[in-house]
Amino acid sequence: MPRARGTLRVLILLVGAGLAVTGSAQRVEISWPTPNPAWERGRAFDAWVQPTVSGQATSGLWGSVRSNGTQFHEGLDIKPMGRDRNGEATDPVMAAMDGVVRHVNTRAGDSSYGRYVVLEHPGVTPAVYTLYAHLAKVEPGLRTGLTVRRGQTLGLMGRSAGGYAIPKDRAHLHFEIGLRLTDDFSSWFTWRKFGSPNQHGLYNGMNLMGIDPRDFLERWRSRRVDNFAQFFAGRDSAVRLRVVTTRVPDFIRRYPALLRKPMDGLVGGWEVQCDVTGLPFAWTPLSPTQVAGQRAGTVEILDVDSAALRSFRGKSLIRTRGGKPTPGPDLTTMLQLVFGLRS
Repeated sequence: MPRARGTLRVLILLVGAGLAVTGSAQRVEISWPTPNPAWERGRAFDAWVQPTVSGQATSGLWGSVRSNGTQFHEGLDIKPMGRDRNGEATDPVMAAMDGVVRHVNTRAGDSSYGRYVVLEHPGVTPAVYTLYAHLAKVEPGLRTGLTVRRGQTLGLMGRSAGGYAIPKDRAHLHFEIGLRLTDDFSSWFTWRKFGSPNQHGLYNGMNLMGIDPRDFLERWRSRRVDNFAQFFAGRDSAVRLRVVTTRVPDFIRRYPALLRKPMDGLVGGWEVQCDVTGLPFAWTPLSPTQVAGQRAGTVEILDVDSAALRSFRGKSLIRTRGGKPTPGPDLTTMLQLVFGLRS
């Protein structure tokens, strides 16, 4: 990472949100991850998206787009431009930004992603990941720790997946952009007793939360945002909550650009804003005085955008008990992973 960018991260953390807007003015360089030119030419999404068996183009987008809006899809499904004489996709899959290879899975049956590659992008703030799934093959020599450049080939588009078969006419790239929840995923996975081994370390899909790539790319193309810091700063809050803990999660240490004010002295808790998926995109540290008398590990729901949650049925963030909002299953999972809560 260039020295100036590393200094910027420190300034954001120590000086706080006041410098975040000023320091995040640099425009990121990002490219479409396949040869399909439709998005870059401004065509409608049905020119590049690969639908599910439903045939509905929206089913290949990010969001609550499947099973009548009740199933969440965490990326974009991009269809191929070329096919060989057997009908298999022939499009190369390319890195969307400069980055570092963090995970390579070459065994199709080990994940519902099939063969997939995860890149981390230390050159942007926050350092998002991108994920490239359902590959027919991974580029030879691609390995963890390798630095790659924007546009570099990572593999070949395909239809690999574990546990189910994607027909050749629906071969596609599943593409994600997002944040990683915790460095302590292994202990959470063991605690949950899933009954199967974690084959993918920190880059298991359960430890990754994706934003809407299309939303970011459209805002970036129209220059409504120049980078990811600006994108996260403009997110809408669906749930605002308070967690009483002296812990500083590794999540916010890795993504200090999400701080809304500096950490000044001891931390007694956190006020966190989450979007409709439960992704914690805005963090305000609380002093011990601000949480005095509250039990450690307490989670309090402060505000809920009920209309937003009703319109996004693919996630269950809030349940009501005794007339009071409490964390639902998906929000509970995020709290367990990010804050280490085990209740």
